[in-house]
Amino acid sequence: MRSLEGEFGESTNAIRLELNKFEEAGMLKADVKGNKKVYQANTQHPLFEDIHSIIKKYIGIDRIIEQIIGKVGELDKVYLIGEYAKGVDSGIIDFLLVGNHFNHDYIANMTGIAEKKIDRKIRFLYMNPQEFMGQVPTAEAGLLLWES
Repeated sequence: MRSLEGEFGESTNAIRLELNKFEEAGMLKADVKGNKKVYQANTQHPLFEDIHSIIKKYIGIDRIIEQIIGKVGELDKVYLIGEYAKGVDSGIIDFLLVGNHFNHDYIANMTGIAEKKIDRKIRFLYMNPQEFMGQVPTAEAGLLLWES
C-alpha cells in the first residue's frame, strides 16, 4: 500500500478502503501472510477476462504476444514479470517465456518492431519447463498472460 500511496497521492487508509471494496465485489482475493494482507485478482470473477484484456491493450502487451506466439518456438507459458507485473510503468516490459527451442533471431526481430509500436523497451527471460518447475511467479512478481 505504501507504493500505491506514493503513486496515487492518497493515504494508505483510503487505498485500503478501496481495496476492501474490490474484495467485497469479488474482483480481488486477499490472503493474510503474517502482518500483511496480500491482494490478487480473482480470475474467476465474471469481468476478469474483460478487465485483463483492457489492461493488456492499454499497455500494448496484446500486440506483443500476438506477434511472437506462432513462431517463437515450443512455447508453454508467457508471464509478465518485473515492474509492469507490479503495476509500475517503468518503460521496460519484462517477460518470462517458458518452453523449448526458442527462435532467438525471430524474437529479437519482433521485439524491435513491437518496441517501436508501443514506445517501450522489452526484455525476455527464457526457461525450459524443467527450470521453471517450482518457480511459478507469485501474484506480486508475475502475471500469467498466455498458456498453451
